[in-house]
Amino acid sequence: MTLPFEYQNPTLQFERFMVDARDCAGLPTTNMAWNMVVGVLHAFRKRLTVPQALAFAAVLPPVTRALFIEDWPIDQAPEPFGGPAEWLADVRAVRTEHNFSPADAVVSVATALRRHVDPAAFEQVLAQLPAEASRYWQARPAQ
Repeated sequence: MTLPFEYQNPTLQFERFMVDARDCAGLPTTNMAWNMVVGVLHAFRKRLTVPQALAFAAVLPPVTRALFIEDWPIDQAPEPFGGPAEWLADVRAVRTEHNFSPADAVVSVATALRRHVDPAAFEQVLAQLPAEASRYWQARPAQ
């Protein structure tokens, strides 16, 4: 087997994801999208058990996977899933003075992320997680 693209060019793959996240959110720069992406990934992670989060991480591209598990307090119990208002509050709590996350931050990142994962593997792992996980990663309808 040849070396998979995601391991040959992880930086390029991550840059493409960040550009998609930026564009989906209508932000002018990927620097502005950074805290949004971190917030969306970490807000989701804090609602999962360690085994659930590791299963989800396994379907992410390498750099996104690293960002997902970065600074993870694995000894904390999962928080209730809540809904969009709680998710957005958590996203916007990341580096608040430099956070430009729009109201549709979660759906923007979900839309971008789905373009950079294996769709079947992503859906398979979501099916193993709490029902709210699929709602969290609901992409914007195609136009």
